[in-house]
Amino acid sequence: MGALHLIRHGQASFGSDDYDQLSERGTRQGSWLGMAWEASGFRPDWSVAGSMKRHAQTAVAALDAIDGDLYDVDAGWNEYDHLALAGMDVTPTTDLRAFQQRLDDALGAWVSGAPSSVETFAEFSERVLRALDAAVAEAGTGRRVAVFTSGGPIALVASHLLAGDSSLFVTLNRVVVNASVTTLIVGRGGTRLLTYNEHGHVPADQVTFR
Repeated sequence: MGALHLIRHGQASFGSDDYDQLSERGTRQGSWLGMAWEASGFRPDWSVAGSMKRHAQTAVAALDAIDGDLYDVDAGWNEYDHLALAGMDVTPTTDLRAFQQRLDDALGAWVSGAPSSVETFAEFSERVLRALDAAVAEAGTGRRVAVFTSGGPIALVASHLLAGDSSLFVTLNRVVVNASVTTLIVGRGGTRLLTYNEHGHVPADQVTFR
């Protein structure tokens, strides 16, 4: 039996000129994950990350703690373009709560098939589930696989495993903690969700959602 660990990136740089960059706290969150792995003796047999900078930076921060800096890249694990989807720019004065409400509204319409300037939800789902199949194939031989990705792909995968479709996507997407770990078990009976959004390795006063 293999295991697939889906890791959300650390806190990104909300309100800066480049969101796709870990904040100082985000880097620490990735390091705390790596230190938790080191303390427990965990080491992935294979690691993969989306092609976004925040995915790579989180992978490096976590893997450095266990002296493992090698990982593959699969853009299928990339996040949807949340800024374009919400139809707004993020500036240092952007109100996070107002932005989240606008994004939630946009996500609901996107999932329902409303016209969009970005990839369709169907296209997003197809590429994420294709990337999942590739990772499951790696884990299916009894290996431990670490996937460094974003909240959207994690929520989509969990929704399909729990409900058989994307009906829980928006609800699950709202609560994915930065540097959290969602674990899937891969065995003869298929792929099953074991834990969702585990983040005990992040100090309570350092928990973030964006």
